[in-house]
Amino acid sequence: MTAARIAFAGTPAFAVPALEAIVAAGAHVPLVLTQPDRPAGRGRKLTPPPVKEAALAHGLPVAQPSSLADAAVAREWGLDRPPDLLVVVAYGLLLPRWVLDWPARGCVNIHASLLPRWRGAAPIQHAILAGDAETGISLMRMDEGLDTGPVYCSRSIPIEPTQTAGELHDRLARLGAELLAESLPALLSGELTPVPQDEALATYAPKIAKADARLDFHKPAERLAREVRAYHPWPVAFAEDRDGRVLRVHAAEALAATEDAARFRPGQVVAASRDGIDVKAGDGVLRLLRVQPPSSRVMDAAAYLAAHSVEGVEFV
Repeated sequence: MTAARIAFAGTPAFAVPALEAIVAAGAHVPLVLTQPDRPAGRGRKLTPPPVKEAALAHGLPVAQPSSLADAAVAREWGLDRPPDLLVVVAYGLLLPRWVLDWPARGCVNIHASLLPRWRGAAPIQHAILAGDAETGISLMRMDEGLDTGPVYCSRSIPIEPTQTAGELHDRLARLGAELLAESLPALLSGELTPVPQDEALATYAPKIAKADARLDFHKPAERLAREVRAYHPWPVAFAEDRDGRVLRVHAAEALAATEDAARFRPGQVVAASRDGIDVKAGDGVLRLLRVQPPSSRVMDAAAYLAAHSVEGVEFV
């Protein structure tokens, strides 16, 4: 492994465990590609991506091209020869053909789903939204399509009933690093043969937008509870009442509708106690457990009710 030259391309925190696994394996990392620094936070301060911070902590060379369309960009990387392998994890730029053909053993992608299910930008969130019982990690040989390449291997894990996207994200990041570390020797030797994906089973996971997180109480309570989990920690599900006041919902659970709840319209508060704020859904009741009023902290239902009345409140 010490002779292997493995380049890396990744940007967010999800990719950091995989980079750490490559370093821990003793491989030589001649280059780390990551997205350019971006403004972040309230002060919009220029902030390096997590992969850049991890790479610099290990003294690894970093390049941050805004595009890979022109092969001439590679001259700026100062490499005397191509790497043996390029590992790609949530990089954020499409790889053109010249990059795919650059490493001796090609490019392998760590994808957070059991391909061909949930190709695209947000597989973790969409697995929760769909109510999938399991998800996992796929190691895929990259081609020019969107997560369409043949799969070397995969590993599955169950999606726990109360698990948020953030919690599942962290589990999958660790799982991806573990699977990569186990597979590197076979990837480098060419012993692993990738298997083409079944196109008939492919589903697409588009990027999540803030507007997606608005709760529509005409939907079933089970679906709404999945939305709360899928949109946490970003963009965070929210409900808006008839007066335009927004309440962010950080945790909720679905309950069966009681006979009393049947007389309420979807979006109306059915009951409220220290256990939660019960809101009528299209089918069942959504109990809000942890909420956040505007310009305030996250709090449980009891703390919220101590300072706010929900009598007559109706979310639209």
